[in-house]
Amino acid sequence: MDMHDQLKPNLYLVGFMGVGKTTIGRKVAQRLGMGFIDSDLAIEEIESNTVAKIFHGRGEAYFRALERTFIDQGHPKTGTVIACGGGLIHGDGMLELLRSKGVIITLESSLENILNRCKSNDDRPLLNVADRKAEIRKLLAQREPLYRKAGPVVMNNSRLIEDVVSEAVQVYQDQSALLLNPENS
Repeated sequence: MDMHDQLKPNLYLVGFMGVGKTTIGRKVAQRLGMGFIDSDLAIEEIESNTVAKIFHGRGEAYFRALERTFIDQGHPKTGTVIACGGGLIHGDGMLELLRSKGVIITLESSLENILNRCKSNDDRPLLNVADRKAEIRKLLAQREPLYRKAGPVVMNNSRLIEDVVSEAVQVYQDQSALLLNPENS
């Protein structure tokens, strides 16, 4: 990693499943000249198994431990955009851990958009239920307060992807400047 990357704190994109963390994250990383990692895909590669199969075979607690290990030591310390799994920040101390490692931005979308993006995807173990809409509503009610507390919110709701990317890049630049120069806040 060159000196320029060391001046770029990691960016952690958090938010509910289906809000576009991976899609937006890849484009933000490209725009910022940073690396990109999807935490779920990285864990799948390490485990040689899908998230759904890990949940089914080993349980959610095991998967959450894998997420903590990934955040602790499974990615570069700087210069990387990380699309975090939807439940990653909800473990004890995870929000504080992410804050200690870089900038956090929350991506948010409406219930309808999330449902539409997740409707044909059976790889989301927490949504393998009869009434996905009710489950999404329940999980959002539990998770939204922490998502909003995590960091600045960027809405990804019926907007052009490039507009969402531009806003996320601007928020990252503003937040990383504060992180690197705390006396200016």
